[in-house]
Amino acid sequence: MFTRMLKLRLLNAVAPAYFFMATAVTFILHFCFFIPTIFPNKDTSLRGSATLHTVVFLFLMFNALGNYIMTIKYPAESTNETVVPVCSAHCSDKVDAHYLLNGRHFCKLCKKVILKRDHHCFFTGNCIGNKNMRYFIMFCIYTSCTCLYSLVLGVAFLTVEYSISFENPLTFLTLLPLSTGYFFTGTISGLQLFLVLMLYVWLGIGLVCAGFCCQQVLLVARGQTWCQMQRGQLVDNRSPWRTNLKDVFGTRWILGLILPVQTAETSSEDTDAHKQD
Repeated sequence: MFTRMLKLRLLNAVAPAYFFMATAVTFILHFCFFIPTIFPNKDTSLRGSATLHTVVFLFLMFNALGNYIMTIKYPAESTNETVVPVCSAHCSDKVDAHYLLNGRHFCKLCKKVILKRDHHCFFTGNCIGNKNMRYFIMFCIYTSCTCLYSLVLGVAFLTVEYSISFENPLTFLTLLPLSTGYFFTGTISGLQLFLVLMLYVWLGIGLVCAGFCCQQVLLVARGQTWCQMQRGQLVDNRSPWRTNLKDVFGTRWILGLILPVQTAETSSEDTDAHKQD
């Protein structure tokens, strides 16, 4: 138990550093390699395309980082409970959290009581719950879009700079093992191998975030959390899916799709949670 908890705490510190490092690398590759190579300054006819791609990338990156910050800024912790309640006798959580009652958990990593806890996100370093679920979902959406967009630009860069053709679907599947072999034989540079590795990193992160986002939206529509699903707990919430989504995304949900701003009221949720006890 102690060893596993130590690993979780280490992961809680390493994951945010990995996220910021991957973000910085993506930013540098985009502006120092992809745009200058794909859209050279000498070709004036491509300036409009270069500007468009730059604006799209900055928009995706701004929303990904903005919702990341909002996820941390609005934690799901209870502001009314400063003392850790006694763990419920029916507690089924053994490692990272104790289930209390009515969707309230005590997170051992955050060391706080969490309202309607869904899960602990290691990349943000805090728990995802009733107050920051919308920002977390939008963070996943824009992170996925940023990674898949960077993947497309990376493929275009390798095509222009190194004349690698991706017309054959097997090219991408065999690109990493072949590039690794060529690197150790001195055929290609370390930069080219690193770019190939980043293609697979972007693909992996993009697909994982997209899948995780779809799962979270489905749970929100059902009025259920990941913790409840893991325990096999049936949801007593009979509200329609539109109401459940509105509770999380708010009435100004369209604005929340394009800007990382607060769109739902959260001031009374602590009181509402305690009324259920």
